[in-house]
Amino acid sequence: MPNLLLKDLPRYECLLESAKEFPDLDPSAAEAYLHLLRAGDDAFGVSERHLHEAGITQGRFCVLMLLWRSVQPRAATLMGADACTPGPRTPAELAEGAGVTRATMTGLIDTLERDGFVRREPDPVDRRMMSVRLTPKAEDFLRNFLPDHFRVTSKLMSVLTESERKTLVRLLNKISTQASTMMTAPEAAPPVSVRVI
Repeated sequence: MPNLLLKDLPRYECLLESAKEFPDLDPSAAEAYLHLLRAGDDAFGVSERHLHEAGITQGRFCVLMLLWRSVQPRAATLMGADACTPGPRTPAELAEGAGVTRATMTGLIDTLERDGFVRREPDPVDRRMMSVRLTPKAEDFLRNFLPDHFRVTSKLMSVLTESERKTLVRLLNKISTQASTMMTAPEAAPPVSVRVI
């Protein structure tokens, strides 16, 4: 489901008009926010379509990439990982890395295991725990899929110069940092009750 449920974004003039009724509405902030959501949805749609054509979902691809990163130190470094855990990973580590609940990760692993992409086995260090490993089928899939995936990503971002990409990354990191701060900070005022008709 998209993050932005608007087909057409409001024009800046409309946001200025709305700010007269709602003084807390900052028109330029609202415009930037709406365009951020739209661009994110559009980029996600391109990725979703490409993954669908390959017969895999975003969630399953994320798990495969986390596991690939754990067994491919050079790939991990290229993908920006500071540290690379060698070998298999536990479901809890995968859930943490994907930012999902353990129950969600269990469902993803179950599906990947059913399709022959991963296998669970006792952890070599702690037999009470299970580790998840990529199968040769998954490694073959990734070796075949990733070059085209990276081409799609490059094509999508080709409208920006190298300098614009660096600026975009810097700006998006600022927004992510602010969002993280807002998510961890206590609410300043109690939420306003809104009646939806």
